Amino acid sequence: MSQSLSPCMDRSLLIAIVVGALQGLFEWLPISSEGNVTIALAWLGTNPEQAVAFALFLHLGTALSATAYYRDDIQEELAVLRTWRPRCAREAGYATTTFLGIATLVSGVVGIAAYLLLEQVVSALTGGAVILVIGILLILTGGFQRLSTTVDRTPRTTPTLWDAVLVGVAQGLAILPGISRSGSTTGVLLLRGYEGPASFRLSFLLSIPAAIGGGLLAALDTGLAGITLVSGAVALLTAAVVGYLTIDVLMRVVHRVPFWGVCVGLGGLAVGGGLLLL
Repeated sequence: MSQSLSPCMDRSLLIAIVVGALQGLFEWLPISSEGNVTIALAWLGTNPEQAVAFALFLHLGTALSATAYYRDDIQEELAVLRTWRPRCAREAGYATTTFLGIATLVSGVVGIAAYLLLEQVVSALTGGAVILVIGILLILTGGFQRLSTTVDRTPRTTPTLWDAVLVGVAQGLAILPGISRSGSTTGVLLLRGYEGPASFRLSFLLSIPAAIGGGLLAALDTGLAGITLVSGAVALLTAAVVGYLTIDVLMRVVHRVPFWGVCVGLGGLAVGGGLLLL
């Protein structure tokens, strides 16, 4: 007769499924999936450093979802890349490919610097203080999203070098839990004059290499201490499946719901919870 799983194994697998599902849902909403998953893990008893690393690692799952969902767009960009040359980088047919390449490089540099800062901050703070900081960043993210929808802009259709640098910086800083990656990058694009659908398309194409890089960085740097191989695999699989099943619906919801208010509300709850734990 086979033996049942121990209570600890049962709990670790349950937590893996829950946080994987949360990542799969939250990734497509501009409310900082990393920040909210970190808060959920902290409330479930995970220490702050492990919670931040695991939340960042889970982006590998939704990177798979985004790759599958945007496979036609990715194939199109790869086809363009084969004929890309520096002299034609700013031409209309190559501008998006140039944008994605430069923004990815910038976000990588900024993201590594932000990650090193994040490690120092998290190691110096208690669980309540980490949740408090995440709440404050969520509120700031919501405020920025609100600003991006109210400022009059000159309409644009072709990404520029300056757009790539600004969006790359925004995405790099979004490695900090509480700063929404999609909210900050689409917010920058909206402020620069791009329409909502185009902003989200560019944002999520750009998210794939960033998510893969961030997830691998967290796994290689921390070894995901305290997370078993089985739990990590279950969480990634759950995030990938839930992410793929929900991306289409949630992307339509984003265009109809003012998520800046949701972001501010979640941030306020996190600030209150963090203060209670201090």
